[in-house]
Amino acid sequence: MGTRHDLDDPDYAAFAWGRYRRILKWMALVSLVTAGAAELLLYRSLGELNFVTASATFLGVFLTMMLAAALMGLMFLSSGSGHDERVEDRLKGEIDLD
Repeated sequence: MGTRHDLDDPDYAAFAWGRYRRILKWMALVSLVTAGAAELLLYRSLGELNFVTASATFLGVFLTMMLAAALMGLMFLSSGSGHDERVEDRLKGEIDLD
């Protein structure tokens, strides 16, 4: 059936977590560019912003994108490493869907 990829294997775990960190680094760059573009758009439409507004906008855009990237990355890591298949459904057969 072939080799099973899973995070219990130290070599595969190092590979998978390295890929996850690499994706997050790229997403940090994309998030920085997007937050900068949002600041520029606000500056062009509203004029000069005070420090609190500019900081909140920048951090809000950046952190929202990073949180989304981190959660999506963890979802794909879980799916790709076989963790999803190993989940035991203790309520299987107990729930009546009718």
